[in-house]
Amino acid sequence: MKAKVIVRLKEGVLDPQGQTIRRSLNKMGHGQVSRVRQGKYFELELNDLSDEQEARHLVEQIARDILSNPIIESFQIEEIS
Repeated sequence: MKAKVIVRLKEGVLDPQGQTIRRSLNKMGHGQVSRVRQGKYFELELNDLSDEQEARHLVEQIARDILSNPIIESFQIEEIS
């Protein structure tokens, strides 16, 4: 099975990297861009799991405990297939 996870900064958390990207885009002529929030994307391959519920539970645990910092980040499981 494969799982796709997106980790983002929570709303209200400053995103200096996103601000830098936005400024660069504006300087390059893309003045329409008013906000950028950066994040992380993960693809996990899971062996020996055929039950989607079990896989989702495992991916949630990994995303919560390892892939994200729950104080400043949230995660979203995009797909399990």
